Parts: sequence; structure tokens; C-alpha cells
Amino acid sequence: MDVIRVPGQLGAVLRAARLQRGLTQTDVAKKLGVTVQAVSKLESNAGRASFERIHRLCLLLGLELMLRSKNSRGKDQQPSSPAEW
Repeated sequence: MDVIRVPGQLGAVLRAARLQRGLTQTDVAKKLGVTVQAVSKLESNAGRASFERIHRLCLLLGLELMLRSKNSRGKDQQPSSPAEW
């Protein structure tokens, strides 16, 4: 399970999931009804994308989005600094 702590990590996870499923950016663009440039932008700067677009892409790629309380972190996990955001 990938845990994303800062927005800049999301694009790499989305790209890896796409490649793991053997999809090109063109395939994803057609399935989502967006341009190839929009998919490229999602993978390079996903932190700026709308939640709706990220959610649709995650559904297509078979990824699950999960939110959890910071209080549910294990002792080995450090909270991310607000400065990282």
C-alpha cells in the first residue's frame, strides 16, 4: 500500500499504477474523456488537480483512496510537516 504524505508523490503513484496495468496515457485519456495533455499533467502535477479528476482516475486504475485520522498513525509513522505541503 502506498501512503502519500505530500501532493508531489501522487503523480508517481498514478503513473506507476497506469504502467502496471499496461495502459498508455492515450488509453487513459480516452477512457476518462480528457486530453492526453490532461493525463500527463495529472501525472506530473497531481497535487493541483481536482479531487473529482483524481478520484475518477483512481477508479479507472483500480486504486482506492482512503482518508484516516492522524490519530490512527502507528508509532513508526511520523506526521508530515505543514511546511511540506
